[in-house]
Amino acid sequence: MRRVALLSVIALLGITAGHSSAPMADWAINATAIEACSCPHFCMCYFNPHPAAHHEHGKTEHYCKFNNAYKVNQGHYGGTNLAGAKFWITGDLGPDFSQGQMEWALVTFDRGTTTEQRQALGEVLGHVFPVKWKSFRTAEGDIDTWTFDKDQAHATLNGGKTAEVKLKRFQGMTNEPAVLKNVKYWGTPRNDGFVMMPNEIEAYREGADAFEFKGTNGFMLTFDMTSKDVPAKEPSMSY
Repeated sequence: MRRVALLSVIALLGITAGHSSAPMADWAINATAIEACSCPHFCMCYFNPHPAAHHEHGKTEHYCKFNNAYKVNQGHYGGTNLAGAKFWITGDLGPDFSQGQMEWALVTFDRGTTTEQRQALGEVLGHVFPVKWKSFRTAEGDIDTWTFDKDQAHATLNGGKTAEVKLKRFQGMTNEPAVLKNVKYWGTPRNDGFVMMPNEIEAYREGADAFEFKGTNGFMLTFDMTSKDVPAKEPSMSY
């Protein structure tokens, strides 16, 4: 069962307060995302200030409800090694994010991450996602599946009881992955391209905000960022 832990609260403070008042440590992160959302493939949010329209229950709503499962390939924050750390972000970008204001987000740290890794990720994520949230929470859980190859990707949170993302490669002209290049990923300055993988399912299965979509947007991506890439002033991942 997911529970909000003291360690997560510490990390939350690092994210929502616009980072700590102490001098920023030297840091670097290279991480891969298994990502999916409610938008049609490919997600228009990367090109527009509002998400796709959804027609439900006799009305039209704009939202982008997402599940992003991350694994750090290489990274550090000062002396803290981040390699292998996993975290999961669930949320909704809301109807209009043209002013950098998003609806809600829940960051779940894998139970295997240490106190120091959570604190470090709390600082780093504020730069990777330099936006504001109306509602922001953290939790801990077991990211017990996180696998991929050139044809598919699969991630589960708490055995899929809390959340799940399953992707299947978009069939291009050949059997190699179709990759979208030269598109910015949030606040990061470098990525290796969006590997097109529409979802077979993307779901968040707990509480009033639960949702499930099939056949909508999905992709994989590896981004890279360091403390040297951070502008002198930027907004934080806050609410």
